[in-house]
Amino acid sequence: MTRPPLVLTVAGSDSGGGAGIQADLKTMLALGVHGMSVITAVTAQNSQGVRGAWELPEEAVRAQYRAVVDDIGVQAVKTGMLASAALVETVAELLAGTDAPVVVDPVGVSKHGDPLLAASALDSVRTKLLPVATVATPNLDEVAQLTGVRVGSEADLTEAAAAILSYGPRWALIKGGHLEGEAVDLLTDGDEEYWLRAPRHDNRHTHGTGCTLASAVASGLAKGLSVPEAVREAKAYVTGAIAAGFALGAGIGPVDHGWRFRA
Repeated sequence: MTRPPLVLTVAGSDSGGGAGIQADLKTMLALGVHGMSVITAVTAQNSQGVRGAWELPEEAVRAQYRAVVDDIGVQAVKTGMLASAALVETVAELLAGTDAPVVVDPVGVSKHGDPLLAASALDSVRTKLLPVATVATPNLDEVAQLTGVRVGSEADLTEAAAAILSYGPRWALIKGGHLEGEAVDLLTDGDEEYWLRAPRHDNRHTHGTGCTLASAVASGLAKGLSVPEAVREAKAYVTGAIAAGFALGAGIGPVDHGWRFRA
């Protein structure tokens, strides 16, 4: 039996199952790779928001990572919620010693606006985590948090990408989903630019979009795709997942990670 590609997610747990580790592993399964996890924090979360969050000790994060990488190995790593400066720096150190592409989703706040990263950790993201990233995937709020650049239109995405690239990732994928009009993202390494467009779906149930996109990119890289190919495939997958997002609880429901199985 052929073993599927191996992808590791280093992120927080979402008890509601729409984002975080849960969204990552569902995405990986849907895209035909073997997902593994390092849990950095536990959240008490549902469709209405985050009720509480507790980060794990650095030694617990390090032990999970080493247990997976040293025995099973990885072909791509994706990071999500890292919570604190100490965890950001611990994970960055681990990634620097791993020979695999890294997708960094610099999670700052939840879909509901709840903070998931301490303000004191932003400098560690800039100076430690982004430099080890193959692809960084910030949304517009995260761009503003990290760089001070505020994107008001599609024309501002190039400036946002340059600001993120100045911190050292090989590629920046700036997600313009919060802009008006069609959903447009910009992928660039500073030389080549790829503009990815998709129709905007009238569906409020979009919890987990960022986690899903970053995990899909990591899955493509683990399969041996180039960064532009992996991002194109990930964009198509997450667009379908958004279109099929469903109500859950009284608030914002998740995207549908299994939409292709029900199409």
